[in-house]
Amino acid sequence: MRLTTLSGKRVPQSPLKLMHRVYKYVLPAVDRELAQLRLLAQRIPDLELRTQALSSMDSKKFHCQGGGVYAAANLERRDVLIPLIVALQTISDYLDNLCDRSTSLDPDDFRLLHQSMLDAVNPEAKLQDYYAFRSEKDDGGYLHHLVRTCQLQISQLPSYRSVQSHVTELVGLYGDLQVYKHIHKDLREGHLLAWWELHRSSYPHLQWNEFAAATGSTLGMFMLFLAASQHQLSEQDAAAVKKIYFPHVCGLHILLDYLIDQEEDHAGGDLNFCNYYDNEGLLVERLGTIVNRAREDVKQLPASRFHRLIIEGLLALYLSDPKVRHQADVRDVSRRLMKNSPLTRLFFLINSIWIRKQQA
Repeated sequence: MRLTTLSGKRVPQSPLKLMHRVYKYVLPAVDRELAQLRLLAQRIPDLELRTQALSSMDSKKFHCQGGGVYAAANLERRDVLIPLIVALQTISDYLDNLCDRSTSLDPDDFRLLHQSMLDAVNPEAKLQDYYAFRSEKDDGGYLHHLVRTCQLQISQLPSYRSVQSHVTELVGLYGDLQVYKHIHKDLREGHLLAWWELHRSSYPHLQWNEFAAATGSTLGMFMLFLAASQHQLSEQDAAAVKKIYFPHVCGLHILLDYLIDQEEDHAGGDLNFCNYYDNEGLLVERLGTIVNRAREDVKQLPASRFHRLIIEGLLALYLSDPKVRHQADVRDVSRRLMKNSPLTRLFFLINSIWIRKQQA
């Protein structure tokens, strides 16, 4: 596959250059965006909505920081990419909190909440009452602000029309997942398996839980935003970018997230896609396979080393999480995944630990 309209010029392809940009440009800009959103969240009239909005920023800030790394690949467009990535990721994290901790098990409620993400990636969409099916309604315009922010920034991406259908597809899959994984516990697995039947022919090498995990990632969306920040991106190249990132890079992202959350999810009775492997050995084998597939996929991209850095950074970020230390099984899996780690991954491991300490 040859990507003819996607440029790799000026994209950082060494760990030192990437982290220089992250520390100098990305992290400060993400902090500024989140500080402004926090002020809005603090003024949300409804106590439950305010609590979940603030909690999502407190516990999931690293999602925005990680997503913001894509702006390091096009610093000239960072003033568009960072507000867009932070706003969309904040919608995702806020709604995940609302659904995870909801007193509702209504799929219509979850579907309408996530319509906000579909509207956010459609600059022509009209705002809706996304809380229509729940008792907590008054967020003081917080969710509408996030949707409008996305729409405004998207309208400034020169090639967004080429990627829009692919972004919409990924956001739609993300919304499907959030509906099926949050309905009544007795219904979740059945709905997820029925959903998988609609898609399994396109991904015959995956297991159903791996496909579901891939749909939970926002990285494919952010990569498409980055691609759309270039001029004259062809629709053919946009389709190739989506295929390169989904399902393997996306699947690796969320499987690692589930890996470190196993104890937490068990305590909360939440569904965890890492629990569907017969044993630890198979879990490590499948994760290793997906890592290798992701590495092979990104070789097709210009500036492929940047995307390889993303993959090694994901492994370092999640496997250095403090949650790993408190779970013996996860520690063992982490050691096996980190065995013979390339120096790049170890470099990111050190940086991940450093960033966490600065925020503690």
